[in-house]
Amino acid sequence: MKLTGITRAALAAEIRNAVPAKRELLLDFGGCVLRVLTSTDALHDDLAGYFKEFLTASGAPEIVISAHEAETPELGIDFDTKQPDPGKSKIKEEWADLPDGRAVRKRITGMHFFFGDGENVAVGPCLANSNQVINFINNRFIEWKLNRGGLLGHAAGVVHAGRGISLAGFSGAGKSTLALHLMSRGTDFLSNDRVIVEADGEGVTMYGVAKQPRINPGTALHNPDLCNIVEPELRKEFLSMPAEELWKLEHKYDALIDECYGPGKFSLRSKMHGLVILNWKRGGGEMKAALVDPRERPDLLPAFMKGTGLFYLPDDPALAGDPGAAAYADLLGKADLVEISGGVDFDRAADLCLRYMETGELPE
Repeated sequence: MKLTGITRAALAAEIRNAVPAKRELLLDFGGCVLRVLTSTDALHDDLAGYFKEFLTASGAPEIVISAHEAETPELGIDFDTKQPDPGKSKIKEEWADLPDGRAVRKRITGMHFFFGDGENVAVGPCLANSNQVINFINNRFIEWKLNRGGLLGHAAGVVHAGRGISLAGFSGAGKSTLALHLMSRGTDFLSNDRVIVEADGEGVTMYGVAKQPRINPGTALHNPDLCNIVEPELRKEFLSMPAEELWKLEHKYDALIDECYGPGKFSLRSKMHGLVILNWKRGGGEMKAALVDPRERPDLLPAFMKGTGLFYLPDDPALAGDPGAAAYADLLGKADLVEISGGVDFDRAADLCLRYMETGELPE
């Protein structure tokens, strides 16, 4: 597909004319309705299966997204390269700001995304890269919430007994692993890796992202609700590996919440009564937990703060640039901030978090 437009609106019009959308589904993300249009039945069915917990039959959409199955488009646009994150070397994304929006190109897959002024279009080999379409849909929701004053957090989230907590940690701390340990003890799931938090009167409301957890073999093999995800022929190999090597293994599995824990266990909105930051390490001695003041512990805030990235375009130029630590500290001061330090102990941490959600207190 050769595209000649140089604006987001012109490019989107060319795509719609060349590859019309013919199917739609409605999704409810914590009260925000999204209308997703697809050009093929197969892509519609794939997205409907992934988002089945959030399908709705009615509602006025706040966000409209279209995904068009096509060969990788050719554009006469000069893209800038997004440099890899620290510790990584592979260049995956390129981007260009257009007069009325932004274009992002995935270098490896050839997928292209155009967005701005309320229009959101994905084009390319969508079905072969449905995970990128899923991420685009979730990023449209994140942008919508951030443009309404929310802050983006790098955290998992669970809810129990009417109380919600976010779980954050420095690299490799195991926030998703702890969230799934809590799921095995009866909590509801809110998010795996991103939350959006916003002030709600005197407290904080958090919104999750409709992304199923991706876990490593160490998480799966040490949780009876998840161990069957690992192929039998690989289970023995993984179990024979040293623990440190197993936890660092770059081999991911999708842990579908409804299949592992039952239907109706994945919600996307809750009051956030506390943020738990995992500041522990393996071999760090006895695990400890304490309530701390975010204004007095700015060293903990980077574990939760998350940059908005290429897929965020602010409605208001005043929102350009990521918020600083002071903004996060002010908002998080409206909830409890719990630091877990010492040695890694997922069972004890799960006990502590469950008790906190049930009583509002930390065990002594």
